[in-house]
Amino acid sequence: MANVDSIAVAPTSTDPAPGSDQAPQPSTGPARAPAARFRALVAATPALLTDGAVVAFALWTVLYHAAFLGDLRPSVTFRIWLVACVLLAVVALLRARRRSAGTLNASEPASADPAPAPPAVDRRLLIGVLAAAVVAAITAGVAGTDVDISWWIPAVAGLLAAVGGILLLRKVWLSGPTSTSVAPAPTAAQSAYALVVSVLVGISSFFLARNTPDDVYYVGKSVWIAERDIVPLNDFLFSENVLPAMGSQPPIPSIEVFDGALANVIGIHAASATWYLVLPIMAVLAVLALWRLTHRWAPRRPVLAFSVAVAYLYLVVGGDAALGTFHLPRLYEGKGMFVSAVIPLMWLYLTEWFDNRSRRSLLLIVALSITAIGLTTTAAIILPMLVGAAGFAMLLVGRWKAALVAGVAALAYPIGSVVVSRLVLGGMSASGADDAFFDAAYTYRRTLMVGVVGVIGGLALWCGPLLARRRTPALITAGATLALSVLFVPGVLEAMSALSGISVVLWRVPWLLALPTLIGLLCTVRVPVASRAIRRAASGGIAVLLVASFALFATPMWSPTSWVDVHDRPTWKLPQQRQSIAFWIKGLDRPPGLLLAPKTIMRTSLIVTSEVRVVLPRDFYLVEYDLNSQFAKDRLLLAAFADGGDTTPSPSELAPALDRLDVGTICVYNGNQYARDMAPQLGYQEFAERRAPGAMTCFRRVG
Repeated sequence: MANVDSIAVAPTSTDPAPGSDQAPQPSTGPARAPAARFRALVAATPALLTDGAVVAFALWTVLYHAAFLGDLRPSVTFRIWLVACVLLAVVALLRARRRSAGTLNASEPASADPAPAPPAVDRRLLIGVLAAAVVAAITAGVAGTDVDISWWIPAVAGLLAAVGGILLLRKVWLSGPTSTSVAPAPTAAQSAYALVVSVLVGISSFFLARNTPDDVYYVGKSVWIAERDIVPLNDFLFSENVLPAMGSQPPIPSIEVFDGALANVIGIHAASATWYLVLPIMAVLAVLALWRLTHRWAPRRPVLAFSVAVAYLYLVVGGDAALGTFHLPRLYEGKGMFVSAVIPLMWLYLTEWFDNRSRRSLLLIVALSITAIGLTTTAAIILPMLVGAAGFAMLLVGRWKAALVAGVAALAYPIGSVVVSRLVLGGMSASGADDAFFDAAYTYRRTLMVGVVGVIGGLALWCGPLLARRRTPALITAGATLALSVLFVPGVLEAMSALSGISVVLWRVPWLLALPTLIGLLCTVRVPVASRAIRRAASGGIAVLLVASFALFATPMWSPTSWVDVHDRPTWKLPQQRQSIAFWIKGLDRPPGLLLAPKTIMRTSLIVTSEVRVVLPRDFYLVEYDLNSQFAKDRLLLAAFADGGDTTPSPSELAPALDRLDVGTICVYNGNQYARDMAPQLGYQEFAERRAPGAMTCFRRVG
């Protein structure tokens, strides 16, 4: 353990080499001013893009919420937002030019103070923290495999590591220098690399498609808004904005309305606007958000750490709760953008706020909190955990005022919007969502994985505070580690579920971590050797081992096991045959009434158009309307009939259900011979037939 001091207090000094943390020396002289301006612009572009996007979407969310008061159409709100964004951009540009002129007119650049020597470290406490972290990581990664290990072992070891880590870092903070160790600004080369990676990720979004059942709600809502220019405050899936809206889906998020309004204003299909315009931009912003936090927290070699973090998101997917699953394949769903972009940016803004207490940092925290609730109501649950963890860490070192101000700034709008929504629209419930409860062990396995990848995730979780840049990044990371370690103790999540009734989202508690960044920090550990070349080689070797582990022991994003299809051209995120069938049905001369078709086709149909009303958009949502009601039973019976298989309900069962639901059209695959034979007996006549692939016959109601 010769390098324990350097692990516990990650020094800010770096190896002076290209791609390291060393800030470039400013160019002087009027002849080099244009080149200097260009390099400064490239270096600042990731921050300009992400901060600008946060402010712009926060403004959209506020306008969307305010539009309820004036009953404005989404297209009108969108045009007002565009004008406001242009005005804000002009003001920001003028201010930036003034600041730039002031900087160029300065006689001499300010000299940076030398980094203070790191304070002494309690070596025994550090060794104990490392030992507990290793035990927790290994046992957590092994638990759930063929090896039978009680979850109490990783839970207790992880809690000990987290408590010891935050106490160690508190002691280091209090015994160290009063000045903070702030990361130097990124170089133009570093930012250019991050920009190139983000653009490549954005391009790849065109060709990767992961169809999820939730799309019928998220994309279907955008389609509804684009076609009608109305925000549906009531149900739009089972009815024409008539039935009560699902209690688990209040109209607080604004992202689906944004996509629909964008499509309406520019005159394209809402699915195309979502998947061809918004998704690539989201991908670029999410990667840049990851880069900015990694650069801010990494004590050295941020480019290498960032590369490992991106590789983790691409190579560790597979499961439905893996962070990679919620990155590129599901960014267009608000919760995907929340965990992939808002979480790292919130940690970044909190780090900057606790370091400088500037008004700009506080305003960005406020704007990001508004953006978060505009993406998903999950923000109202995860953000308090995140901000509470960071605030608790700051309270330990006497920063109670800064912690309190940050808490109010980050939580006032999200919590307030939920409270207002409940007062106006009635109480929300989680009954219509995935209300299966996952305990601590299974929550860990779903997000941080098992086996080798699970061990790596555990090392990032419990060793991350010791690897992050010292003072603020290290301390607030320790706060996050402690918060999640407490939540991983058996019985804690169960108690939260019983007290709050939010079991629906408790499996998302690992989202409060910036896990990909912590994964990347694993390759920044400082090897205690004098040779700079050996230190670089060691970091590179660790990075290679990490990426190789992801490639060998995890499921990549492009694997069919990840439910992702790879196409050779830009496509909608739908199975192409289902999409083709849905468009074919849309073009038929159908009578009035609902469409009855196989479940997958009905679910796809509402993404193609809201004009074709279907019997069952998704059986999962029937929980909102009481599964024992006739409303639900009729839909389940008819959907099973249209799907075929072993289900052969009698005409006496089918006819009343068809009448009660006013089914005008029945479309079934040709292989469903029972339904094809039964349709004429039920008063429907054949009027359209589709050839293979996806051979289908449609019947319409007679008279």
